[in-house]
Amino acid sequence: MSEDLQLDLAPDILSEDEEQQEMFEHFRLVADSGQAQLRVDKFLADHLKDTSRHRVQLAIDAEYVRVNDRVVKANYKVKPLDVITLMMPYRRRGIEIKPEPIPLDIVYEDNDLMVINKPAGLVVHPGHGNYSGTLVNALAYYLGVHPDPEGDERMGMLVHRIDKDTSGLLVVAKDDAAQIELARQFFHHTIERRYWALVWGNIADDEGTIDAPIGRDPNDRLRFRVCADETQGKHAVTHFRVLERFGYVTLVECVLETGRTHQIRVHMNHIGHPLFNDARYGGDRILKGTLYTKYKQFIDNCFALCPRQALHAKTLGFVHPRTKKEISFDSEIPSDMTALLEKWRRYAGSNVLEEEDDTL
Repeated sequence: MSEDLQLDLAPDILSEDEEQQEMFEHFRLVADSGQAQLRVDKFLADHLKDTSRHRVQLAIDAEYVRVNDRVVKANYKVKPLDVITLMMPYRRRGIEIKPEPIPLDIVYEDNDLMVINKPAGLVVHPGHGNYSGTLVNALAYYLGVHPDPEGDERMGMLVHRIDKDTSGLLVVAKDDAAQIELARQFFHHTIERRYWALVWGNIADDEGTIDAPIGRDPNDRLRFRVCADETQGKHAVTHFRVLERFGYVTLVECVLETGRTHQIRVHMNHIGHPLFNDARYGGDRILKGTLYTKYKQFIDNCFALCPRQALHAKTLGFVHPRTKKEISFDSEIPSDMTALLEKWRRYAGSNVLEEEDDTL
């Protein structure tokens, strides 16, 4: 049995906005045939390098430690040939993070966590060609690398992500206990997340729910799609309500019940209302409107004002991992989306919407 293992409570390098709603195996140990009965917390502390019994206890309390595929408590006695696994709601860390002096818009900070307002264009985590200039590099610089009494390195730990070209709020844990508790809230879908999105078309209903499983598109690994059932994709639910109508586009608030990769983008595209200027899901071309050159110029100007999908993570709420109090944060719509919405308001209010016969 290998003793060259470490309990890694920091997330791995994932693709942009890969949500952590499934469990990943971080390690697997098989007890020797001559193993004397020993508490599982002591067993793990003995066999994982640079890991304290306290960190092991955190993982056990969060129900991440399993023996023979069953969740166990700290007082479980390991027996010969038991299979002990650590299952976490994020993958293992894959590369060293280089600190970089990148400005951060910090909405809230205490000893346990930070809430960041991420600008559009900033990649959250290194990976897939983006190994520098990311939010994690900025966090490493801001927080520094602080050796704790156990000899571990401390830096901000993500528990969720938002797309590179999506703006808005995300929470960062500053220690193991906060990360495990926040990750558990995300896993059980108890986090409040509200997004504002501008979508193509005039949505028929003032509010609704999209309940459709999401899986990776087999024809394009960078895209996701709605699947026929949950054997092909993951359970995904998005609630939406109309905030403002502009004729050919609609401003909606989307509330995530689950958190799948590209969930809002995929679900809105599925019901025929792709996000405005979402290149990956076909929203970067004229889908509704007139056939006139003047309108095409108007849309081109809109795309130039907001050169990314019009999506903002506006509200984030959760239970504080230490105080156990519910806290919530709200962020202003960024300037590019604000300018885009104002342009559509002027257009919709100027009585230039053409007759149906002249529309797409």
